[in-house]
Amino acid sequence: MQKAKSKDTNKNSKKDLKVKAYCYALKIIHLLERLPKDYITQTIGKQLLRSATSIGANTIEAQSASSKKDFTNFLNHALKSANESKFWLGLLRDSKKVNSEIINPLLQETHEFANILGASILTVKGERNF
Repeated sequence: MQKAKSKDTNKNSKKDLKVKAYCYALKIIHLLERLPKDYITQTIGKQLLRSATSIGANTIEAQSASSKKDFTNFLNHALKSANESKFWLGLLRDSKKVNSEIINPLLQETHEFANILGASILTVKGERNF
């Protein structure tokens, strides 16, 4: 009975992560629609769009991976995309292109994705201590 419950919880957390990643990508899109139209902001925005949407795309790809190695590679790419997104969001905030009240919650959410992905990678590799 415990194993069945554990599997259900695992399926729900995977689904929740996919849904959260999708909603996060939508938030980024809405942010980018409101950015100033100058060259610098638009250039950073394009980079952010690529990295932020890559988190969800690679998380979904990981779920259908054909091997443990493939699964880990997709999660690693999602983690790298989360770290890159933190950089672009921080740059938008610190350059004063976007108000910190708008950016900080997105940065926090990105940080949470990075933590979840990092923990998942360590678990898959068997390096995580419980």
